[in-house]
Amino acid sequence: MASLVAVGVLAFGALSACGDDSDSDNNSGDSGDSSGSPAAEGKVGVILPDETTSPRWEANDRPSLQAAFDDAGVESIIDNAGGDVAKFGEICDSMINEGVTVLMIVNLDSESGKACLSKATEAGVQSIDYDRLTLGGGASYYVSFDNVEVGRLMGQGLADCLDADGKSKGNIIYINGDPNDNNAALFKSGYDEVLKPMTQYKLVGDQSGFWDATKAGDAYEQLYTKNNGKIDGVVSANDTMAGGIIARMKDNGTAGTVPVTGQDASVEGLQNVLAGYQCGTVYKNTDLEAKAASDLAIALINGDDPSSLATGSVKDTETGKDVPSSLAVPVWVTADKVQSVIDDGFASASDICVDEFAKACEKAGIK
Repeated sequence: MASLVAVGVLAFGALSACGDDSDSDNNSGDSGDSSGSPAAEGKVGVILPDETTSPRWEANDRPSLQAAFDDAGVESIIDNAGGDVAKFGEICDSMINEGVTVLMIVNLDSESGKACLSKATEAGVQSIDYDRLTLGGGASYYVSFDNVEVGRLMGQGLADCLDADGKSKGNIIYINGDPNDNNAALFKSGYDEVLKPMTQYKLVGDQSGFWDATKAGDAYEQLYTKNNGKIDGVVSANDTMAGGIIARMKDNGTAGTVPVTGQDASVEGLQNVLAGYQCGTVYKNTDLEAKAASDLAIALINGDDPSSLATGSVKDTETGKDVPSSLAVPVWVTADKVQSVIDDGFASASDICVDEFAKACEKAGIK
């Protein structure tokens, strides 16, 4: 696999190198001024969605965004809605009242996201949809990954794992993300695009796991029972849900024999990949996404032309309008590629190679 750094260059070749992250452990929601650059005239507010659907929001996105704003001397407020729609709205109101120049949100659902973005527009605040497009929200810009491609990677990854296991045909199921998340629909369109033409695989279950390990495990258990245990492969739309599914597989003795996909390259996901419980995970280097979003926000605050940063577009299916966008490139990671994620600084061997996973790390040459 080509260097993940090279992927970053391809995805965001026009962007400058990321700044020093010495303040990246600041989780208080307040930012300090950096001595690296003169302070810009403006303030950016960022609303993260929760701390449970994926570890990435607090472990990766917050420190990356914070470091970029601090390095540019841009005042910022980063807060987390904790999965609470009411709290999301309160944070949105507070940030607008505090005079943010740019508001960046990861919506919990399009309805509450749209309400927040409407208030921002009325207040003359420019907005960025981060990671998830808010349908009908009218955000000024959108920064994410190519989410249909994320789905394609999961679909092809499952097919490759089934082929490697010598399964020329079989029953497969989908455990999709939250139906309120537009990304979940994009992921599904991607893996369906790959797997649907493969008529040797029969889709015998298609349910939502709501980005929740327990709900995903329950959905898998229901489909496993319904199909009398005859399930040969599982598309799980992220690592959190894959963990719940794998826990049920351990209970019924099929863990490691039925390939399961995932995404986010979380510590748990990478551990399951190394242990052979999960056939792969989609790695989305959130440093790339955060760098693109922070560069865009800083350009807007400084009054610079953002067109060189948002070079693509994504259609808002509700309004029919194209939203200026910047999309990063995802990567499919199997056990032999886990070291690349560590080398990239996204995860650490000390977190992954613990307890029962130490031997798997040694076997894969993880260091």
